[in-house]
Amino acid sequence: MRKVLLTTSLAVVATITAVVPAQAIRGGVEAPAPYAFSGSLQRPDSPRDDGHTCGVTLIAPSWAVTAGHCTKNNPSGAQVGRPKDWTVRLGTTDAGSGGEVIAVERFITYSPYPVHEGDVGLLKLKKPAKTKPVALPSARPAEGTRVRILGWGMTCDRRAPECYPKKLREADTVMQPVQACDGIHAERELCVGALDGSVAATNMDSGGPGLVRDGDGWLIAGVVSGSGGDDRPVMYTDLSYFKAWINDVVTGKIDPPDTPVPNLEGGAIVGGVCSASVVRTDRTRPGDPALLLTNGHCVPQRPAPGQTLTDVPVDVPVTIGDRQGYPQAKARTTTLVHATMTGTDTALYRLDQTYAQLRAKGVKIFRLAGRSARPGEQVDIVSAGNGDRFRCTIEAVVPHLREEGYTQDDAYRYDPECKPSHGGSGSPIVLRDGVTVVGVHSTGNDNGEQCTANNPCEVAADGTVSVHQGVRYGSRI
Repeated sequence: MRKVLLTTSLAVVATITAVVPAQAIRGGVEAPAPYAFSGSLQRPDSPRDDGHTCGVTLIAPSWAVTAGHCTKNNPSGAQVGRPKDWTVRLGTTDAGSGGEVIAVERFITYSPYPVHEGDVGLLKLKKPAKTKPVALPSARPAEGTRVRILGWGMTCDRRAPECYPKKLREADTVMQPVQACDGIHAERELCVGALDGSVAATNMDSGGPGLVRDGDGWLIAGVVSGSGGDDRPVMYTDLSYFKAWINDVVTGKIDPPDTPVPNLEGGAIVGGVCSASVVRTDRTRPGDPALLLTNGHCVPQRPAPGQTLTDVPVDVPVTIGDRQGYPQAKARTTTLVHATMTGTDTALYRLDQTYAQLRAKGVKIFRLAGRSARPGEQVDIVSAGNGDRFRCTIEAVVPHLREEGYTQDDAYRYDPECKPSHGGSGSPIVLRDGVTVVGVHSTGNDNGEQCTANNPCEVAADGTVSVHQGVRYGSRI
C-alpha cells in the first residue's frame, strides 16, 4: 500500500498505513494571514492538544471537502456516518484558536477503499459557515501550473508536542507531470510539489488544499492524499475528476444511507496500539481503581519467556469507546498489575480512575468469567483496534500454542471465518450475554510458517506439531 499523510491515535483501519518522516509543508513559511475558506478537522482522538487531524476546505455554506482517508478513518471504518465531537475550525492561522468552529453533522466518503478508488470525503456541517466558500475547478490544472499548498502538518517524525506546529504554513510550488509521483492514479490524481520533495505536504497535511489562482481569488484544485515517494512530490486528489459526485452530494441528489456500525461499546485502546477492556470481578467495589485487561505482548516492555511482571509502575493512555466506538472516556494506567506471555498471553493494568468514576461517564464495564469457554461455544470479540465486533465460535481448545519461543496452554482456536486482525490484540472475548469475558484475542497464523512471530503452531498433547494458516487464537484468562 502507498503511504497516506495522516496519523491518528484512536484506530488503525485498513486504508491507513505508516507515514513518511518529513517537515511541515516542507519549504514553506508561516502563513501571514488566514484563508477564510480553509481550516482544520478537529477530533477528540487527535494526538495533538489543538485537536487537528486533517485539512478541510469549505466548498459550500454547509459542506467542506477533505481526503477520503480522513473521513473513513473513524472508529468503525464506516463509509458514511454521524461522528461524535468532530468539528471544523475555519479561517484562522492557529489550529487551536480563532476562526469559526462548526460541528460536523455527517461524513460521506466517496469509496470504501479511498486510497485506491478515490481519496475524497465530504463533511456536512451542522450550520452554514459565515464565510464564502472557495470554488471547485472546471478542469484539471495543466502541468506547470503554480499551486499554493497549506497545512498544519508535522515538523518532525515523532508524535510529540514539539512536532505539531501551531501556526498554519504555506508554500508556493508547481503541478508536476504525473510520472514524478510513484504509484499515482494518473486519471484522478495530481502530482504537486518540488521534484526533489523539498517543497511538499507532509504528515497530518492530509485533506489540505492545493490552490490555484482564479483572477484575484483562488480555486481548489485538489486535496492532499498520499506520498509520491521519498524525496518526491505529493499526490493530491484531483477534484475536477470528482466534481459531479461532489455537486450531487451537496445538492442532495445523492444521499447515501449511514453505514451500519457494529456494537463496539466498552472496547478500549491502550497505548495507542492494542485493544483492551475494563473488567471487574465478583468482589469489585465501586471505589476500587478500575482494572484494564489486554495482552501480555501489548505492554511497553514485553515479558521474556517464563517471566511474569508484577506491580510495575506504567503510565500509558487509555481511550474507552461508546457503542459506535467514539471516545466515551479517557484514562491512564498507573500500574501493570500482572503481565505474562507464558502459559497465557495476558496483562492487567490498574487505572487512575475508579469503577464508579468510569460508570458515571457511561463506560461499559465487563465481568471476568469464573470459567473458560467451551468448544462449540459462541462468543463475540469486541475489537476497538479493528473497529469491529466479530461473531465467532470456539472451535477447539489447543493444548499448547507455540510462537517465537513462547508457549500458551489451553489456547482458544476460533472457527476459520473468525478473522480479527492486527490491532485486535487484547480484544475481550465475550460470551453472548454481552458482558462476561472468557479470554482475550492474542494472535493468528498469517503466512503458514511454523512457530514464528505472527505464525503460531499448535502442539498436541503427544507433541505433534501442526500449522493452520489464517486461523486466529485467543488466550484464556
